[in-house]
Amino acid sequence: MSDSNPMRPKLESSPPSPLGSVDLTTERWLSFRRERPAARLRLFCLPFAGGGARTYRHWSTLMPPDVEVCPIQPPGRENRIMEPPLSSAEALVEALDSALAPLLDLPFALLGYSMGATVAFEWAQRLRRLHGRGPELLVVAASPAPGAPQLTPRMFDLPDEAFKAQLHELAGTAPEVLASDELMEILLPLLRADFEIHDTYEPTTLDPLDCPVVAFGGRDDRTVPEAHLNSWREVTTGAFEAHVLPGDHFSPLHDDRFPDHVARILRTLPL
Repeated sequence: MSDSNPMRPKLESSPPSPLGSVDLTTERWLSFRRERPAARLRLFCLPFAGGGARTYRHWSTLMPPDVEVCPIQPPGRENRIMEPPLSSAEALVEALDSALAPLLDLPFALLGYSMGATVAFEWAQRLRRLHGRGPELLVVAASPAPGAPQLTPRMFDLPDEAFKAQLHELAGTAPEVLASDELMEILLPLLRADFEIHDTYEPTTLDPLDCPVVAFGGRDDRTVPEAHLNSWREVTTGAFEAHVLPGDHFSPLHDDRFPDHVARILRTLPL
């Protein structure tokens, strides 16, 4: 017998997930995490294109004792080098949402560096849109805000030699790695996937967040000048700070003032 009740809502099939067979086990997405049972807040840290959780391996010792640092390890890098990387912000954010949901039982903050800043922003938007809650704080570094002009060329689909030349220009990959055909054969799929996230990203929404946003950048970063760093002011109705540190695109990663500022701000959050 057919069901022709006009009052019953029609069920629409969900679009297929872009995740395929991605491992969504929570522990696979975290490296260098030191659990703190008395933590009042978790800080999720997202790496730059080609980077991994090792970037934040010492941050647990630099944050307040009631902050649990969670360095995120997406597929395709470091201890997940054999897993296919994700190549869209949509897929990566959906995976983060699924894999790390068990750890959102505490207040949390998001931190992203370069490409990671884009992912952190999109994740914050998804959390608010689908779950009705967002981060207590968004920290971004070495990235223009979504919607701001990009000063780096599209590069993910360049031929290998042109792609390597752009990597050399950006100075984020060690010269000895770029010179090694064996290493680059392993790393190219990851690097292309990460730059595809960067090059093709379009925000799901530009509705402003309501949490504080803090932006960091290097004074000599040609890809993210100070005006573009300040464009993050437009993504929130909350408080905004920008800190320009000496050096280029990657210099804040090696500047103690970067984690020191983050720790100071975390101490002041009214949880």
